[in-house]
Amino acid sequence: MSDEPPSRPVHVVAGVIRDNRGRVLLARRTEGRDLAGRWEFPGGKVEPGESPEAALARELHEELGITVEIGEPLISVPQDYPGKRLRLDVRDIRHWRGPARGRENQALAWVPMQKLPNYSMPPADVPVVAALLQPDRYLVTPAPRHGEEDAWLDALDRALAAGVRRVQLRAAGANPTGGGDGQVAAEAQLGNWRSLVEEAVDRCRRAGAEVLVNADTELANEHRIGVHLTALQLAGQGERPVPAGVPLAASCHSVQELRAAEALGCDFAVVGAIRETPSHPGQNGIGWDAFARMREHVSIPLYAIGGLTPEDIPAARQQGAQGIAAIRALWPE
Repeated sequence: MSDEPPSRPVHVVAGVIRDNRGRVLLARRTEGRDLAGRWEFPGGKVEPGESPEAALARELHEELGITVEIGEPLISVPQDYPGKRLRLDVRDIRHWRGPARGRENQALAWVPMQKLPNYSMPPADVPVVAALLQPDRYLVTPAPRHGEEDAWLDALDRALAAGVRRVQLRAAGANPTGGGDGQVAAEAQLGNWRSLVEEAVDRCRRAGAEVLVNADTELANEHRIGVHLTALQLAGQGERPVPAGVPLAASCHSVQELRAAEALGCDFAVVGAIRETPSHPGQNGIGWDAFARMREHVSIPLYAIGGLTPEDIPAARQQGAQGIAAIRALWPE
């Protein structure tokens, strides 16, 4: 990233409009505009001196002929485009009146929620779809203590019962290395971990939760679950290590790594640490401003990690994050 101060982004607002069947309204960008032909959430630019709410109400009336009641913020996405920087501020539309029609000759489509990913969109709109469809919390499990595997599984059950729907199974040091007695012990530890993963995957599936395993592609393919790549693995990855349709994620600490994750076809990435954490005392986090600057350069969903709790999800969404990833804050004691 450049050391020069970034220019002020263009502020754009958009609304998520649903009909009585739960379908979401998309508008197609007309010829002569940037990214013509792509589908987007309806809205437009905030004028000087105008509030985002007033701008959105005005734009939806001008574009669609409807009057609206603006609801809660969904996500605010900073995005870098050729020649401009943009911040897409997306709000839920609680109520609307009048037949929606394309008053600017734009095509409209009412799209079932689960089919939104099938529509080609500008980069800033892609995280909005993820915010509508994917979990806002990503649990990274702590390493199970020897002899306490049942307690670890019970805690996983409690996390799932509390609403966690995306889980990374992680046990640092589970891969055997070295030789002699140390390798024998490590291999025994690995065997125990593989058995624990099998049971954890079954519990996640019964709860309807998506599950990934940290780093171990072989184990992921064995159980037909996702894999979460380390930054080191990402750097040396030439092709997607799991089949299309199987979740793929990565830990990233730079724009270069994020671009590599997107090029590889990762479904999402984790960025941080945002704040100082108990596991790394004395190490300052990157903060939200740095996170947002990284967010600008890719369109895949991003979780923020590092000293965050579920109470930080609204702040994370305002910086373009899908939500938060955490160990301690999402793992029941």
